[in-house]
Amino acid sequence: MHTILPHMLKLGSYEAGIRPQNVREVIKLNQNENPYPPSPQVRGVLSKANWQELRCYPDPQMEELREGLAEVYRVRKERIFCGSGSSEIISLLFTVCVGHERRIAIPDPSFSLYASVAAVHQAECVKIPTRDDFSVDVDGLLECGAHAVMLVNPNNPTGVQLPLAEVERLVKHVKGLVVVDEAYIDFAESGSSAIPLIDQYEHVIVLRTFSKSYALSGARVGYAFANETLIAALEKAKHLYNINVLSQRLALAALSDQEYMKWRAALIRRNREWLSSQLRQLDFHVVPSQANFILCSPPPEGPYDARALYQKLMDRNLFVRYFEEPRLRGYVRISIGTDEQMKCTMDVIQDLFGE
Repeated sequence: MHTILPHMLKLGSYEAGIRPQNVREVIKLNQNENPYPPSPQVRGVLSKANWQELRCYPDPQMEELREGLAEVYRVRKERIFCGSGSSEIISLLFTVCVGHERRIAIPDPSFSLYASVAAVHQAECVKIPTRDDFSVDVDGLLECGAHAVMLVNPNNPTGVQLPLAEVERLVKHVKGLVVVDEAYIDFAESGSSAIPLIDQYEHVIVLRTFSKSYALSGARVGYAFANETLIAALEKAKHLYNINVLSQRLALAALSDQEYMKWRAALIRRNREWLSSQLRQLDFHVVPSQANFILCSPPPEGPYDARALYQKLMDRNLFVRYFEEPRLRGYVRISIGTDEQMKCTMDVIQDLFGE
């Protein structure tokens, strides 16, 4: 007799990018990690850490971190929730707002974790195809009758950003929950955030993370903005001590150095445009991106298709991302790295394509 719920036995696992064992000996551009180190303020916290604190429980309300977020984003701390990465917040939203046998809608393609979490909660997930240029079909999302809509903006894995006016149109006409996941917004040329929408609409929540622009993927800290009622519901559902004491301190230190974060984000934008330009010169199709990665496809007449290119790059210790989904089989996703990493990437690709 199985003790595991039947639907869980049938589920596949969420597939993250390959993590090579010898990370320092490869160029790892497959998980959209920040190629630059965190702020010196973060390193200062690590060097001065009081290890005695580890024997005590962390602040379950994360008062200091929420106050810091409130100051930077000019949102009352009662409207801020912190979780163990935005992934925990996503799961909690299904627990609090979706449940089982209800319908959510997501663009297709988009961040596959939303579909995975929906399956765990036995919620129906309707995938609304993006247009030929990968732009989000707002009308399609509105017409599917979902109880909740999950929008990643800029989208992952395409990098395409939906204009704020279209985000608001979606929010205005959806009656249920609208999640606007802004994990990559700091890399967008137009960083128009949906955070102000929480003042007008009680059913919208905006997700952010310290993993990307703040270079703290390993610390696992995410945060969200919404009305007080929704925030209070998330607090009831979360694990009591969901962010450890050191991660809270690291996130607060990173948050305090906005100048450093914006400087590094600008470098990533510059490298994104350089890599896009270089690939286009080789007749690659590059989807215009507003994130810290690009989605691109090799020229049809070239020696390698996307899957073969992915394998060839990996053979040379250069890890990018390949997806088996029908809309993405002709593409690879390349996270943006440092100047040196981008030059090495192009040197390999030019060698492969006979330049």
